[in-house]
Amino acid sequence: MSLFFQQRAYPGQTADQLIPPRPEQRSGSVTITNESALRHSAVWACLRLRANLISTMPVDVYRRVDGIQVEVPKPPVLLKPGGERVEMPEWLYSSQFDLDRAGNSVGLITAKDGLGFPARIELQPTSEVTVRMRKGKLTYKIAGIVYEPDEVWHEKQYTVSGLHVGLSPVAYAAWSISEYLSIQQFALDWFGNGAVPSAHLKNTAKTIAPDKADETKRRFKAAVANRDLFVTGMDWDYNMIQAEQAGADWIAAKQFGIGDIARFFDCPSDLIDAAVSGSSVTYANMTQRNLQFLVMSLGPAVKRREDALSALTSKPRFVKLNTNALLRMDPQTRASVIKTQVDSRVLAPSEARALDDRPPFTDAQLSEFDRLFGKGAAQAQPTTATPTGASS
Repeated sequence: MSLFFQQRAYPGQTADQLIPPRPEQRSGSVTITNESALRHSAVWACLRLRANLISTMPVDVYRRVDGIQVEVPKPPVLLKPGGERVEMPEWLYSSQFDLDRAGNSVGLITAKDGLGFPARIELQPTSEVTVRMRKGKLTYKIAGIVYEPDEVWHEKQYTVSGLHVGLSPVAYAAWSISEYLSIQQFALDWFGNGAVPSAHLKNTAKTIAPDKADETKRRFKAAVANRDLFVTGMDWDYNMIQAEQAGADWIAAKQFGIGDIARFFDCPSDLIDAAVSGSSVTYANMTQRNLQFLVMSLGPAVKRREDALSALTSKPRFVKLNTNALLRMDPQTRASVIKTQVDSRVLAPSEARALDDRPPFTDAQLSEFDRLFGKGAAQAQPTTATPTGASS
């Protein structure tokens, strides 16, 4: 994705001043693109984790009635935004994947509803998208075809003032990604005998002319290849070349690269199974860990997506991504929380059962409670919910 400015729109400033400098895409021995970066395990893990979580959050539409948030039916675009073959979870996953690696997600609006809102959005590869601002007019070029802004769905992430596109984490992490992939390439070359000679055959008695050395090498390789014996006198030494212990520094560099990438993609290292050297991180329970991840890392992305999706429906309706799935508690903690809410009259017992997909108690079940625990046990489970704040 690229962006072009016309200098006359910003007098006295050059393009370099308008657009933040981006690191060279080619560094080390590996060329970094949005696709090649996925060969880095940490890049893939961060993108996958964030996209998995956001795409599986239920999408709900609400409006406020007398100050109360009331759920309303969702328009078709929030059920199957990509048409019959692309439902909401897949669409959210693909668009979040692009947002997290390229900073932008772009789609073509191929249908609109009766109110003029998008009814179908077909996501496009960001590599085929160009965003242009010329003479104050914004246009999009997708696969060689120019589109007006009202024909394009464009979500941005990691924005800065003056730019009409989001910044790409892959572009800014190119050096770190290239370092890691270059280390991988070095290891492949080493074990494939491509990085250094595999052995050293040395004559200890005299200096060997190049032609004699080539002949000896040829004879030696032929004998080894045929698993035959190579016979010499007392003047040849053969040494296998092994990686020195000091050369293991590249392993440490590879391990460091995983944590470095996790910082670029706003994803804690421990959540992608990366070892955190020299530190021990413990949490009281999984709920607290997930809550920290939601608040510190994923929450801003969720809020941006909610605002963008709210633009697909008419006001005063708004979209919320249900984050409760991420904050699922362990059974013991969940039972304790629900009991506290029931005892404090915040939650009705029938509502508590509904959370476990259970219907309210029947009269027969309430009678059984009376037999087991004595008369009055039925008071613990009324057949109808008691209004909040009413006396028991």
